[in-house]
Amino acid sequence: MTRRPPQLPIDDLKLWARVTSTVRPRPGKSQPVIPEAQPPAPKPEPIAAMRVPVGPPPKTKAKGPKPAPPPEVIEPNRKRRIVRDRPEARLDLHGLDQDRARAVLESFVLRAVDDGYRACLIITGKGSRGEGVLRRYVPEWLGAPPLRSVVAGVSEAARHHGGAGALYVALKRKA
Repeated sequence: MTRRPPQLPIDDLKLWARVTSTVRPRPGKSQPVIPEAQPPAPKPEPIAAMRVPVGPPPKTKAKGPKPAPPPEVIEPNRKRRIVRDRPEARLDLHGLDQDRARAVLESFVLRAVDDGYRACLIITGKGSRGEGVLRRYVPEWLGAPPLRSVVAGVSEAARHHGGAGALYVALKRKA
């Protein structure tokens, strides 16, 4: 569909004609013709067929499963105890891709629960630009099965344990 050039109001055209009347046109050029004022044409009423959609309704995109909510934040008293007594186990995920990191994280946390540990430190790193990929996904992984049933809470680590690049994970007692 081609687009029409915008129409100027009659008042603007008259003003422009008054301004340009004092100017001599270049040789070979003619002055524009100014139309007389006319009331605007009424808008045509829409045809009923135009309002009826043609074809099948648009399909909505299928949404995948929602990511599991992150686990609870560790209670302040428990976090203080973890910081003071040091976490019982430590896992460094630096240099691992997402798939490998998730597999290592799951086996590490499940083994820590089997060994009777109550808290562990997961080092993800901060990432080179903004928030790192592992830093963003580890809390989601801890809130998803099979770890959701054994993780009591997650909090950012104290500065001397890695700060924003590490997480404390509080573990539930083995049943």
